[in-house]
Amino acid sequence: MKVQRGSLRAALVLALLPLLPPAGSVEPISLGLAIAGAAASALTGFISYPRLYCYFRECCLHRQDQRAAAALQETLEKRLFGQHLVSKVVVKAVRGFLNNTNAKKPLALSLHGWTGTGKNFVSKIIAESIYKKGLQSKYVHQFVATLHFPHAHSINLYKDQLQSWIRGNVSICPRSLFIFDEMDKMHTGLIDSIKPFLDYYELLDGVSYRQAIFIFLSNAGAEKITEVALDFWRKGRTREDIQLTDIQNALSVSVFNNKNSGFWHSTLIDKNLIDYFIPFLPLEYRHVKMCVRVEVESRGYAVDEDILTRIADEMTYFPREERIYSDKGCKTVDAKLDYYYDF
Repeated sequence: MKVQRGSLRAALVLALLPLLPPAGSVEPISLGLAIAGAAASALTGFISYPRLYCYFRECCLHRQDQRAAAALQETLEKRLFGQHLVSKVVVKAVRGFLNNTNAKKPLALSLHGWTGTGKNFVSKIIAESIYKKGLQSKYVHQFVATLHFPHAHSINLYKDQLQSWIRGNVSICPRSLFIFDEMDKMHTGLIDSIKPFLDYYELLDGVSYRQAIFIFLSNAGAEKITEVALDFWRKGRTREDIQLTDIQNALSVSVFNNKNSGFWHSTLIDKNLIDYFIPFLPLEYRHVKMCVRVEVESRGYAVDEDILTRIADEMTYFPREERIYSDKGCKTVDAKLDYYYDF
């Protein structure tokens, strides 16, 4: 009797399922399983253990590098507004890093700007472009200063815990992603504990950190970013004329000298271990309307131009005289939509 390939494949999948490691296991492939996988491949010619395992379990670097970069660029183009510098720098930095087979150090991005300008949103998109589960991936690790490191008197304990956490997770998955939120509330000196992991070492205690990605989010430096944006506006130049070179150096100095920043006199800045300081420009009225429109569409509601305008009009803007920039960015759009679309 002739056996169909689809039926044989299904049978082999069912046969191998009991041999798969349990969720959360980080043990290497056992000899028995390797032999079983090799035997199955020899018999069928189209099953391999890694592909089969990654079908049922999330794998380190679930998406191929080129696919991840393409997904990142596409999402930023569709859903990020008013941040031409962010889109350009993030896509180039992440794509170049993912495609570099011989990186000399981990990628370190520092995102700066007012609340609501998109810092958390962009870090979420980066996570989703690399791992299908995004922030829920076991290879993506998010720290919030006020939640995970609340007490100044425990800073030495936090340093030990943070180093152990990074070392352990990079040992499991070299392409681990670490996100540090509220850097402006981080206790001074704590972030310096991860300096060895961001440096140009080939190995540290037998572990390479060169494929890891570190993202830092902070409000520190927002005043300097706004100062540059306002200067361009008052001179009649568009925000799209602003280049990274117009802000980046001044931004890094501002953050380094800011006593309210987790980067206060940090060796990460002093030793040039942050690859990019990325400025998030304050959002204008038109960008707020764009945010509202996308959120309405994502919820499946009919777009009502009158509601879009009313929500944007309800936002408060600064400076007081010109009223150019939303002081909350797009932060409260969700709550306002709940009010207007309460069916």
